[in-house]
Amino acid sequence: MSEINTDDALEVALAAAIEAGKVLLGFADQMSERPEFEESETWTKSSGRDLSTAADLAAERAIVARLREAFPDVPIEAEEETSDARSKGPRWFVDPLDGTINFVHGLPMYCVSIALYIDDVPEVGVVYLPRLGETFHAIRGEGAFHDGRRIHVSDAAGLSDGVLATGFPYRRGELEHDNLANFGEVFYDIRGIRRMGSAAVDLAYTAAGRLDGYWELHLSPFDLAAGALLVREAGGVVTDADGKEDWLRGGHIIAAGPAVHAALLGRIKH
Repeated sequence: MSEINTDDALEVALAAAIEAGKVLLGFADQMSERPEFEESETWTKSSGRDLSTAADLAAERAIVARLREAFPDVPIEAEEETSDARSKGPRWFVDPLDGTINFVHGLPMYCVSIALYIDDVPEVGVVYLPRLGETFHAIRGEGAFHDGRRIHVSDAAGLSDGVLATGFPYRRGELEHDNLANFGEVFYDIRGIRRMGSAAVDLAYTAAGRLDGYWELHLSPFDLAAGALLVREAGGVVTDADGKEDWLRGGHIIAAGPAVHAALLGRIKH
């Protein structure tokens, strides 16, 4: 496999995200015009709270087709139906619709997330919010950007200055750690907390300094892959809840500016 040019990879990922965004908006418009369309085109995943839609699949197929056309030898790990065997070397991580519950309920906080990793190192990341028309991107070593303008994590000095984000698993009744205790652990020490309903959006907004930090448990690699690179390239710190590097596959993450990250570390149980 020839070496991948990250500028070329970013161009393809941006185009794929925008194409997938158009697919999602098309479905969203049909859902708003025909309420019966939502029920007929929605089904549950493993949990009754966790939804998947025809929009997820259509958006994923559009992304996969574009990525495979440009990089036919690069494996793709996606949320819905594409999961090439794990291997060393380059790999795409794709979440065609992060924030499906928001999407189904007509809330604008959903996105397309695409990332390129090489030997488990994040190289390219794109998060695109089609309803809000916002694009975040990063290339390793070149900084993070929002609609073409460089972004940086917040300079909050600690939790008392922080507005944080988190989320809760759909299978919360089945899990030992459902994140509710962690919520209570930090709730009284922070300025505010937000629940966006999309890990990729939370990470992008943390990279942009809109949020001062983010943590969550029970996540999948395609939830985190692009957004984590955005935070790191924006000057933030990304680790698992133990302060180590197993955040991509380990399922739990803390992402924030240095001071807030240090304050959260040790509080988040998983």
